[in-house]
Amino acid sequence: MSSMDNTIVATAMGTIVSDLGGLDKFIWVTSAYMVAEMAGMPIFGKLSDMFGRKRFFILGIVLFLFGSILCGTAQSIEQLSVYRAIQGIGGGALIPITFTILFDIFPPEKRGKMTGLFGAVFGLSSIFGPLLGAYITDYISWHWIFYINLPLGLISFFLIFKYYQESLEHSKQKIDWIGAFTLVGAVICLMFALELGGNEYDWDSINIISLFVGFVILFITFLVVETKASDPVISFNMFKDRLFASSTLVGLFYGIAFIVASIYIPLYVQGVTGGTATNSGLILLPMMLGVVVSSQLGAILASRIGYRNVMMAFAAIFIIGIYLLGTLTVDTPKLILTLYMIIVGLGTGASFSVLSMAAIHHMDARQRGSANSTISFVRQLGMTIGITVYGIIQRNIFSEHMNDSFEVSGQAFQGSDPRSLLSPEARKAIPEPILEKITDALSSSIAQTFMWALIPAALVIVFVFMLTNDKLAMSTPATKQEPQTE
Repeated sequence: MSSMDNTIVATAMGTIVSDLGGLDKFIWVTSAYMVAEMAGMPIFGKLSDMFGRKRFFILGIVLFLFGSILCGTAQSIEQLSVYRAIQGIGGGALIPITFTILFDIFPPEKRGKMTGLFGAVFGLSSIFGPLLGAYITDYISWHWIFYINLPLGLISFFLIFKYYQESLEHSKQKIDWIGAFTLVGAVICLMFALELGGNEYDWDSINIISLFVGFVILFITFLVVETKASDPVISFNMFKDRLFASSTLVGLFYGIAFIVASIYIPLYVQGVTGGTATNSGLILLPMMLGVVVSSQLGAILASRIGYRNVMMAFAAIFIIGIYLLGTLTVDTPKLILTLYMIIVGLGTGASFSVLSMAAIHHMDARQRGSANSTISFVRQLGMTIGITVYGIIQRNIFSEHMNDSFEVSGQAFQGSDPRSLLSPEARKAIPEPILEKITDALSSSIAQTFMWALIPAALVIVFVFMLTNDKLAMSTPATKQEPQTE
């Protein structure tokens, strides 16, 4: 639920804004959650290494549920944004610590299966969020996209509190406050620059330039501080491990390319084929199936043929899937689109499980939290960059095609949202010849955007070659469980 809350609000924002008002501030609702979540990931991961997983996992659940309750009761868009930040802080604790707990409590022979299961859940959340958000908003109330977290969260809280008994050794370290503050500040500046640039403010405005400058200054300060800190928030020594460094880079570029597919396939379905918002979410179900299957399969194969061999195979499938999406036209049959989605899902799912296992392969229990939180942070950053960069690419290509079709300034279409132009209601009012030109322009812009997404997909292949071919360790009968000490 914490991962899905990145995207579940997207399809409900129209209804929320019409209810609460604040059209000029709606972007903060999504940004507040993402910023708080990303800033919290490396900090909570480090704290869990220092003081134990359980207390911070429970803290994450409490903050997430408290924020969810507040969000459901929000009376203004400003309140909702603040409450989403509280919810995001909790999400920042839950996502990385979950994978770390798996490695702490399961013996090696079960880690592949369990990591595959949780990797599939993490991957599905990126796809399933908009669909669930649309359904709940249409048939219940937008308030319930937040309240739905409560029953599952309370069950999780009870089970973790009662049954999770930590027995791993933890190291008492100094808290790197300067590193934490500079990292959080850098993330906030970067995220708001990417979210607000081209929307609230022009990219060359003083506001956006100041945010980027702030990011650079704070990030450089963070790097300097971390090299001198005795117990840094993110230890650069981890990047000396080839498996960790390459897994993190592969995750970054997977995140960029995968989010492009998750966003622009629904846009294609709704804008080009005339589907509804719910239909555009349902079309992603085949990709969800592919993610589930390959997440499980990749985790199992990692213990048999090694991390690099597994990821080479699935990365090749992934780049083929992205290329096929780049061939979409207005006449592409839905059956063919479904096949393309399955291929992309199969190519993606293994990355959610295998990369998490590879990243902490050489890490001891006192580093797993930091390692897991770092790779989750970098993948989330990739998704954020992908949303921003490819949003600009698609809008520019769309406006150029509209300019060519209607012989007017492309600037007239720069701020146009194809979803509003081609909603089922709007389509009925548009003459057929004009509608054909708009759908052609939209289809071409989406296909070309997928072709541009081949760049990060190709970089996935490049960095997969950097992975070592270590295999997920399997315990022997004599050492069924890793030694654990109080």
